[in-house]
Amino acid sequence: MKRICLVVLIFVLLATSAMCAEKTYSISVNQIVEHPALDALRQGFMDSLKDEGVKAEYNVHIAQGNAATNTQIASQILGEQPDLVLAISTSSAQVVAQKIKDRPILFTGVTDPVTAGLVKSLEKPGANISGMTDLSPMKKHVELIREIVPSVKSIGVIYNSGEPNSIVLVNLLKKYASEMSIDVVEGTIANSSGVYQAAKSLVGRADVVYVPTDNTVVSAIESAVKVCRQNHLPLIAADVDSVERGAVAALAVDYYLMGRQTGEMGARVLRDGAKPADMHVETIRQLRLYANQKSAEAMGVKLPQSVLSRADKIIE
Repeated sequence: MKRICLVVLIFVLLATSAMCAEKTYSISVNQIVEHPALDALRQGFMDSLKDEGVKAEYNVHIAQGNAATNTQIASQILGEQPDLVLAISTSSAQVVAQKIKDRPILFTGVTDPVTAGLVKSLEKPGANISGMTDLSPMKKHVELIREIVPSVKSIGVIYNSGEPNSIVLVNLLKKYASEMSIDVVEGTIANSSGVYQAAKSLVGRADVVYVPTDNTVVSAIESAVKVCRQNHLPLIAADVDSVERGAVAALAVDYYLMGRQTGEMGARVLRDGAKPADMHVETIRQLRLYANQKSAEAMGVKLPQSVLSRADKIIE
């Protein structure tokens, strides 16, 4: 009798294990806008979960940069009742965090989750949300700008003053630029259609143009590239995808790799039962340096050997 009970118990355990292994999880994604960096975050997340052996079905929502749509998406996701919510960008994370309290949420591509009101602290988020920050190493960015343009006296920055993460980044830029006796000139926008004019407004006022990880600007980076090429004005970016699209250089997060790392966090939540409240906010394990020689020539600068020798990728 004991042997029969043991066999039955083993069978039940194996069946339960098989059911768990075969479960397909539902994941709702909120992404503020489509552009290569944010798309890479999403793809990296999906690829990572697949490699972790976690089966998932996705409902992907793109707000296309519209604040009202972004809020509507949060309500829609609430109705979907997913096993996990993935929020890509600060504004995407803010609306789902405000709306959804009973589902685990992971954010990625968020610059300052504490200032954005998403978590209590990086070490102990304290609610149903955690994720990854892409806070730029701003001091290193200013140092890179000076390395490429040693005579730089002023940096022009294009950003959306309505993006909380961009305000954080511009304040950091001013801090570190000031320490190196470099002025910062601002070109602010409200939407992507303003990028071209903002770039033009910096011509004659700045020695270099810098684009932070601002989703509105990055979605239309080609407009800034066009102006900078026409006026031999070097454009330095804060994401590697923008270098592929025409910026001179960037020391930055590889957003696909960040997406993969966020996917590892997702596997711990879905497969292992980890609680976001107990998961510290992570940072990318390594930065990558991209350089674009063709753009450098078009924008009137020569990339120094010190940059080329340590670049992870050189676009010619």
